Amino acid sequence: MEKTVLINCSPKRRLSVSGFLMRCAGILIRGKKEYLQLRTPADRETILEALKTAGKVVFVTPLYVDSVPSHMLPFLREMEDFCRENGLRLKVYVIANNGFIEGKQNEPLMRVMENFCARAGLEWCGGIGIGGGVMLNVERIMITVMFGLMLLQVFFGAVRGEDVLGPVLSFGRSLLGLVVLACGIITFGIRLAYHINKGTDAGKKYTRIMLPSFIFIVFADIFFFIVSLLQGGIFRGWFSRFKPDADCSIITENGK
Repeated sequence: MEKTVLINCSPKRRLSVSGFLMRCAGILIRGKKEYLQLRTPADRETILEALKTAGKVVFVTPLYVDSVPSHMLPFLREMEDFCRENGLRLKVYVIANNGFIEGKQNEPLMRVMENFCARAGLEWCGGIGIGGGVMLNVERIMITVMFGLMLLQVFFGAVRGEDVLGPVLSFGRSLLGLVVLACGIITFGIRLAYHINKGTDAGKKYTRIMLPSFIFIVFADIFFFIVSLLQGGIFRGWFSRFKPDADCSIITENGK
C-alpha cells in the first residue's frame, strides 16, 4: 500500500485545529503514514524528501484571507518543480478549516489547490472544507476538562463509599452531545478517509459544526478571548513590528 504523507500547514505552534484534524484523519487512514508540519522554510526539504516515496499527500490547512496561508505559496512553487523533476504523480487531498461557521467558505482555497495540481501534473482528488473550526478546539478542551473532573469525582466518590457510576454517565452524556455537534465533520472525515485508502477521487464536500450561528459566535468570542490571554494578552501582536522572512517582501508606497 502506498505511503500517505499528511502535512499540517498551520503556522501555529499550539492549539492548531489543523494539527488536530491531521491526527484524527491519520487514525482512519491505513498503511504507512508520515506526519509532517510546514511552518518555516526549513521544513520544506524534509517534506519534499518524504514525497519521493509517497503515493498520496493530504494537506491539512487553515483558510487565511480566502486562500492558503502565505507560507504555503513558496512551498507549493518548490513542490511543483520538485514533482516535475522527479516524475512524481501524487494523489492530492485537502482538509481545510476556517473560523467562519460555513464550510463553503473554503471553496476558494480548494480551487487554489486544484489549480496547483493541474499545473504541477498531480492528481487532484478533492477533500473537505470545515466551518467553525474554532469549535473543535473548544470541544477538545471541554472533553479534557470534563474527563479530568469525572476522574476526580470518581476518586473522591470511591473514597467516601458513594456511587461512582453517576459521574461516568454524566460524562458520557456530555461527550455524546459534543459528538453530535461534530457529527457532520466526523461523517465526512470517515468518507474522505475511505477515498484516501482506496486512492479514489473524493470530490469536494463541505460541512460545519452543528451549532446555530448566533450561539457559535458567542463561543468563538469566548475562546479567542481566553487564547489571547494565555498567549500574551488581549492586544498581543497588534503593535508588534512586522519581520518578514526570506520569502516575504513589503510593498511600499512607490511600489518597491
